[in-house]
Amino acid sequence: MTQEAGRTDEALIAAVGADPRYIELVARRARLGWWLSAIIFAAFVGYLALIAFDKALLGMPIGDGVTSIGIPIGLGLILLAIALTGLYVAYANRHHDAQMAAILKDHGA
Repeated sequence: MTQEAGRTDEALIAAVGADPRYIELVARRARLGWWLSAIIFAAFVGYLALIAFDKALLGMPIGDGVTSIGIPIGLGLILLAIALTGLYVAYANRHHDAQMAAILKDHGA
């Protein structure tokens, strides 16, 4: 990379960083990430609370089998984490990437 190209990249980064649409996009993306993190955190804390305070509930067998209720609940937590990750990726691909592309286009990148 030449020195001129480096200055151009720095100017582009500074211009994009100062763009109010970019600032709003970053804030919105962070809020979404924190909300999704809070949801999964609350679910895991709830599961841990069940383990701590009501082990008998989680140990109850399902029907006549040997599988306890805790197994599908634990599997549900894993699936919830995967689903929330997929939700974030789908939302980011649909909204954030398009907005970022528009911001970059407006700044000539």
